[in-house]
Amino acid sequence: MSSERRNDVVAGAFWMLIACALIACIGAIGRYAATSGLPPLQIVFLRVIFAFMTMLPFFAIRGRELIRTAQIKTYLVRVSIGLCAMYLMFIALSFSPLGEVTAISFLAPLFATLFAVVLLGEVVRLRRWAATIVGFIGAMVIIRPGLIDITTGVWLSIGAAVGIGMTTMFIKRLTGGDDPTKVVFISTSLMVPVTLVPALFVWEWPEPDLWFYLALFGPVATMGHVALARAFAAADASVVMSFDFARMPFAVLLGFTLFGEVVDVWTWVGAAIIFSAGLYIARREMALKKPPSVAENLPG
Repeated sequence: MSSERRNDVVAGAFWMLIACALIACIGAIGRYAATSGLPPLQIVFLRVIFAFMTMLPFFAIRGRELIRTAQIKTYLVRVSIGLCAMYLMFIALSFSPLGEVTAISFLAPLFATLFAVVLLGEVVRLRRWAATIVGFIGAMVIIRPGLIDITTGVWLSIGAAVGIGMTTMFIKRLTGGDDPTKVVFISTSLMVPVTLVPALFVWEWPEPDLWFYLALFGPVATMGHVALARAFAAADASVVMSFDFARMPFAVLLGFTLFGEVVDVWTWVGAAIIFSAGLYIARREMALKKPPSVAENLPG
């Protein structure tokens, strides 16, 4: 096999668009479950347990090797933060339109930059700081403080984006020692008992026809992760991430079709600004990972 990395833009774009559609579907299932009266704490457990069940074939194939790791403390931190983000996201979906929650989720890479500076001591140059500031301006376009009431759903969505941004750092650390399948399986396995306890306190048996959609959590989430992995395997991360904005139209389409939700033009504008800033940061990170002869000449 050639040591030169493959960079198939068409394949990368194809798999990323599939991933975006599936990720939007996860939000749509959560929104549907919430509007059907299911408590968010229970929705999170069902999301986790069905994903765990879907991944059991990987354990059947790889056995105990799939759960062996030297990074258990990091997993515990990643799971704790990831669950907080997941809870906030699904609670937000019970308050706000799917498109609005998706738009605000684009803040996650910007928060990741802030945490990299504060917690990891990374050096961030002027251009990345400028991109981060631009991204938060985009958030202000969506939220418009002082012009419209900032809803509970908006605050929860921002909290979820903070959690996702922080989780990113720990996922990067985990994938440095464990393969992606192992990272997802161990993380999901740890989440099952933790999410079960709060779910039991609010448990309500779903209507029979709702079980089908809840069961979709597992395969949709798993296929979404597989599609995302294939996208990054096919093309450079900077190319793949340029298609991440497709989550927005998919989410808006699902929101309109399933729930009659309409997202205003300012949410689109703000989401585009946030996404552009996040994409710039992703491309800067990729550029700075190039050999010194190339990267040292890149300003900002």
